[in-house]
Amino acid sequence: FNSVNYVMETALHGDYALVKGYKADTAGNVIFRKSTKNFNIPMAKAAKHTIVEVEEIVSLGELDPDEIHLPSVYVDTIIQGEKYEKRIERLTLSQPSDTSNQSSSTNAKEETRMRIIKRAAKEFKNGMYANLGIGIPALASNYIPHDIDVTLHSENGILRFGPFPEPGLEDADLINAGKETVTVLPGASFFPSDESFAMVRGNHIHLTMLGALQVSRFGDLANWMIPGKMVKGMGGAMDLVSSTEGRVVVTMEHTAKGAHKILEECTLPLTGKNVVDLIITEKCVFQIDKNVGLVLKEIWPTVSVEEVKESTGCDFQVDSNLIEMLQ
Repeated sequence: FNSVNYVMETALHGDYALVKGYKADTAGNVIFRKSTKNFNIPMAKAAKHTIVEVEEIVSLGELDPDEIHLPSVYVDTIIQGEKYEKRIERLTLSQPSDTSNQSSSTNAKEETRMRIIKRAAKEFKNGMYANLGIGIPALASNYIPHDIDVTLHSENGILRFGPFPEPGLEDADLINAGKETVTVLPGASFFPSDESFAMVRGNHIHLTMLGALQVSRFGDLANWMIPGKMVKGMGGAMDLVSSTEGRVVVTMEHTAKGAHKILEECTLPLTGKNVVDLIITEKCVFQIDKNVGLVLKEIWPTVSVEEVKESTGCDFQVDSNLIEMLQ
């Protein structure tokens, strides 16, 4: 399709969908709260028998038809939970970092991360829609200049989410795709995950910033399998990096326990082939030319080109206008 190869499969159908909603009426119309639409709505529509557990069941007519997210035709059973519990998988709060009691090695690691984070924030441009992965990319959002308006996108169905909440203000129904608690800014919107991926596949997301386990010389990306560890999968990254219009920026430490992460070819399963545009590490910034490969564009003031060569597992070109890393 449009010169891109795809693997075609028949649609997946569930025998049962077990869904959590916020409120329902006795007819089975359901309302979801904030980011909880995610895949609950698409799966409710895809199953032969859909069971929805809600916090409250109201009489017919009490729900405004304009507010209904899942019409009753898709719902077979409604249950009001007796001990309805909302769990937060990754409670993430916005609070000052106290480094006074940290060891020198911890402080050094934090300094390395901050170097990457602050440089990554330079990639935000006014008016862009950006998707940020968990970890360093998400933290880069804290350094968006005040005069730049960036709309942050989360695959689980949020546009224009904000910083992590202050302690005590967290909301179990408001999380990002990494299951971290977040806030929203004025102008935000919530929607199901299939709508979110329509935005991605329709090339409406201008920037994808994410971490990586490995990146190849020509921009192949491996970011979802850690050897010997249980993993849930690549998540939305495979779709995000396949966008033909958006830029893909990788933020990561240059090496992992001394092992190269930037290689001639990735040895881990690929998330995307020839998709990365820029790599930002604590040592340097590489631009990836789809024809010639890595080009060293920026370097940290105390790091030499020779040191970059030693910590990089493939050849690269040095730009004739090599500059110090932007801060």
